[in-house]
Amino acid sequence: MAAAKKVIITCAVTGSIHTPTMSPYLPLTPDEIATQAIEAAEAGASILHLHARDPKTGKPTPDPATFMEFLPRIKQSTDAVINITTGGGHGMSLQERLAAAVLARPEMTSLNMGSMNFGLFPMLDRPREWKHDWEPQMLENSRDFIFRNTFKDIEYILKELGEGAGVKFEYECYDVGHLYNLAHFLDRKLVTPPLFVQTIFGILGGIGADPENLMHMKRTADKLFGDDYRWSVLAAGRHQLPFTTMAAVMGGNVRVGLEDSLYIGKGQLAKSNAEQVRRIRSIIEALSLEVATPEEARAELALKGGDKVAF
Repeated sequence: MAAAKKVIITCAVTGSIHTPTMSPYLPLTPDEIATQAIEAAEAGASILHLHARDPKTGKPTPDPATFMEFLPRIKQSTDAVINITTGGGHGMSLQERLAAAVLARPEMTSLNMGSMNFGLFPMLDRPREWKHDWEPQMLENSRDFIFRNTFKDIEYILKELGEGAGVKFEYECYDVGHLYNLAHFLDRKLVTPPLFVQTIFGILGGIGADPENLMHMKRTADKLFGDDYRWSVLAAGRHQLPFTTMAAVMGGNVRVGLEDSLYIGKGQLAKSNAEQVRRIRSIIEALSLEVATPEEARAELALKGGDKVAF
């Protein structure tokens, strides 16, 4: 791994995992998503990872029109790199998941490096008064759900967005096998360095949030990619800050945001994405490290530039 000159903070603003009942601070409408994304950029996030929600129900939506209600506003208000999901949400087809990115041609999108069980149903263990019927249904359905990204799917995404739109990718690796899948595409020259490798811990179905696993994922990525990659870490729930702190200490980059954790401390809901960005930034700076600006992130990841997107 080429040591990060400065630490890139990615902020994942809303995602498709958490539901409206779980936190009143989760941004749901285009206005809320735009506002929180802009605040996160002002707090120090140089990359904003974005999903869309149905503004009436808060349910994840792939609708490009909904994305276009907040993408231009964020671009006008910040210099941050905009990174659109290709993972979407449970039950979306590949074409639905890609629709917004195909339209918007952003600098970056996420790309999950394999199919996997993606279990959210343990969140049902805590009794709640659900605001919407879809919330417990989605969580329960994850007991019998496989997030699909086959080799053919990944090849299609690389061709459609990478070759077709100049998009670079946040390669999301939820387990060791995903690193080897990425190495396969590197061997075939279907992906080009520098690779932005996001190693993910603590999702049921992926590798567990154990510090030894973080070390193992990094050692494996170092072996497979050498200096051809830039490493970043996210961890779900209460593991968010410990794991991102470990990553920063070890020369990596970090991802925070309400997609990954709703909390800022034990039992304390984060009131905004910016609050989490400020917290990890204060830790990074306390370690005598510097936070990358959006322009520094673009240079580090060889992105095409904010002037070459379609929104």
